[in-house]
Amino acid sequence: MSTLYLVATPIGNLEDITYRAVRILKEVTIIAAEDTRTSGGLLKRYGISTPLTSYHEYNKSQKTAQLLAHLAKGDVALISDAGTPGINDPGFVMVNAALKTGHHVSPIPGPSAPIAALTASGLPSDSFLYLGYLPRKKSQRQKLLREVNSIPHTLIFLETPHRLCQALDDIAKELGERDIAIARELTKLHEEIFRGKISAAQQHFSEKEPRGEITLVIAGQDPETQKWSLEKLQHALKKEQLIEGNPPSKIAKAIAKKSGWKRSEVYNILQEL
Repeated sequence: MSTLYLVATPIGNLEDITYRAVRILKEVTIIAAEDTRTSGGLLKRYGISTPLTSYHEYNKSQKTAQLLAHLAKGDVALISDAGTPGINDPGFVMVNAALKTGHHVSPIPGPSAPIAALTASGLPSDSFLYLGYLPRKKSQRQKLLREVNSIPHTLIFLETPHRLCQALDDIAKELGERDIAIARELTKLHEEIFRGKISAAQQHFSEKEPRGEITLVIAGQDPETQKWSLEKLQHALKKEQLIEGNPPSKIAKAIAKKSGWKRSEVYNILQEL
């Protein structure tokens, strides 16, 4: 059976491509690219004359069958606009189709904006969660951020320049003050990586709308400051009640400091108990 090669291409600087990637792109029977105009410049730079065809979100239904037909005759390479194919593009559809029909799938490693931003962020990289683009709608964006609020792993998102300030406002509201790294135009002439607190990032990017592709890397929830569940809070309050002489206000103050709950909320729950 033939092989579908997933070839990573530069995310900005055209020099960021491996010798093996260039060789494979020259040897396959056809290259499927997310944007043939963008990819055409890269292929011309390296003297690659392999036939090129488009494969993107809007034509994947009919093009998948066509690429499978090409695989029946020889090897095929899949590339995206930039970075590693299969990440935030329709590549996974083609991968699944190739595997189901018995073909080999082989990755040609290389650039990836989320990984590049993570490694340069200065934030923990031993455990992270990548969630792609933040939702466009404010309500959906806030809902997603609430769902990951208590996760201790470093969080990685993609965002567009014109929505960055709105996203930072929602991040500050739902996640609180944390360390953040905001990488834009990675590997390009105007590369910038902002590192600091979320509030500082809001101030920095409110002065002028940024340009280029943006990756957000956000510190995970500190386990020591993670908000307790209601069950854990109630258990701690019942335990404190067994200690005679402690007035409710004192108990509420002590537990609020440790639990991440507001003092008034703790006091009200204590009264209910």
